[in-house]
Amino acid sequence: MRIGLIGTGRIGTFHARTLTAAPEVSELLVTDVDAARATAVATDLGATLVPSPGELLSRELDAVVIASATSSHADLIQAAASRGVPVFCEKPIALDLPGTAAALRTVDEAGILLQIGFMRRFDAGYAAARAAVQSGSLGRLHTVRAATSDPAPPPAAYIPLSGGLYRDCLVHDFDALRWVTGREVVSVYAAGSDAGPGMFREHGDVDTAAVLLTLDDGVLCTATATRVNGAGYDVRMEVAGEKDQIAVGLDARTPITSVEPTAGASQGTPWPGFLERFAPAYESELAAFVRAVRGEAPNPCDGYEALAALRIAEACEVSRREGRPVAVAELA
Repeated sequence: MRIGLIGTGRIGTFHARTLTAAPEVSELLVTDVDAARATAVATDLGATLVPSPGELLSRELDAVVIASATSSHADLIQAAASRGVPVFCEKPIALDLPGTAAALRTVDEAGILLQIGFMRRFDAGYAAARAAVQSGSLGRLHTVRAATSDPAPPPAAYIPLSGGLYRDCLVHDFDALRWVTGREVVSVYAAGSDAGPGMFREHGDVDTAAVLLTLDDGVLCTATATRVNGAGYDVRMEVAGEKDQIAVGLDARTPITSVEPTAGASQGTPWPGFLERFAPAYESELAAFVRAVRGEAPNPCDGYEALAALRIAEACEVSRREGRPVAVAELA
């Protein structure tokens, strides 16, 4: 297989290493608006350097992986679709619903495969939680609690480009809630705080958020996120039912200390960030993409999953702004 990679930042470079190690991939072509960065990756991995995304997509490719800046995703998806090239794209497709829908129409019309990078679907813990729910071993679910905490804020220049905490960060929790429970979110009530670093206030964003979500079967979920968790990177989900409850992301590396006198001391070093925590999941999702392109397995996460998660995030933005519960159905 000849696969193109657009974007050689942190995630793009990780994907490049994964693809060059894949036995199915005979050639990897890479490009980036930062030519020096792309050159370094190509040289290090023995990949083919291509000067621009347009030039890359003009080559004969079996598939393309998009890990470039968020603002470029929709245009690149549509360009690949017009050439009949299967696409793996990091979330989001676009930062708004109309842009996402337009890209999906192009994908549907072209009949290409589009897989979205919601890597938590490929994490062993989240997969085990989904299996437990499907097996019925937890009994009727009553509560799900999700949390994502970054150890330090992103660079200030990233904030106005990110889409905000709900679209950029909590969207992973929204997708995970849908995937693990197998249910849809029908309403949200969101709040956010910008009491932290001033750069969030400057761009109308928040550094900490909390959401109450109601699923279509009445299960209540909470999702929280913060950019300023000094204890370390922390991603967890607790799924509670009438028979049992389980936790994802609770182990020796979870950056939380119990103050109970009978609790033992924390033994692990916290994960430094998302790439380290979810490295096996990132590898697994690309392996699944390769299998899907080869016709050996179905698409595990198509573009409509991204649309569903973004609708929830958009509903949260409306809820935070207007201070009221918002039905997801309000967003066309």
